[in-house]
Amino acid sequence: MRHILMASMLLPLAFWPAAAWSQSSGSGSQANAELFYMIQQLQTEVRQLRGEVEEQRNQIDRLNRQSRDRYIDLDQRILKLSSELSDLDKPAASDPVTGQGSEAAVEQREYRQPSAEERKEYEALQTLIRKDKKFNEAINGLYDFIDKYEEGDLTVNAYYWLGEVYLAENQLEQAKQAFTIVATRYGDHRKASDAVYKLGVTLDRLGETAEAARRMEAVIRNYPDSNAASLAKTFLDDKTG
Repeated sequence: MRHILMASMLLPLAFWPAAAWSQSSGSGSQANAELFYMIQQLQTEVRQLRGEVEEQRNQIDRLNRQSRDRYIDLDQRILKLSSELSDLDKPAASDPVTGQGSEAAVEQREYRQPSAEERKEYEALQTLIRKDKKFNEAINGLYDFIDKYEEGDLTVNAYYWLGEVYLAENQLEQAKQAFTIVATRYGDHRKASDAVYKLGVTLDRLGETAEAARRMEAVIRNYPDSNAASLAKTFLDDKTG
């Protein structure tokens, strides 16, 4: 009887460690499953982040290529413009850029007036520049505008604003080229005086102070009644004062 009693007391103890281990094992399996799930989530997030980084790297490379291509394109326009100017047979009037040459008045030409669609696109670019300050987007838009529409009144404006945006972005060589196009090729346009003045400002920032002063003097001489002439006088007074 005593043996039976002892057996009945020890039997539950014999099974207790196995039950406890089974419960502990179940908890461990659940924890392992949760840990595995978390690792999978982290791996997924890492892959997503790598994808985003790669996408942004590609976008940066693409923008760099576009910027380089745009710069090369503008440089080619300058070379073509220089070639055209060198081929002119008749004596030139006073050069809006250098102020050299005769004092004869620049012949005024009729610029093609924009269509309603062209004006709408131009105004959208103005919003990008003046209000939204999205300069990179504006640069691409200005190039597209110049390429899309044949030479006209707003085309000249687009070249000028290309210079303004490059100047705001401190891309001085590009700004110099854009302002030179307006000042040299479109010396009779209403934006010419502003372009020559801003060309002087750009040259000054590039450290070409003597050339900058020459541009300012050209503004005063060739566009005496313009607002740009007043700004040029102030510029020169500040430099000499």
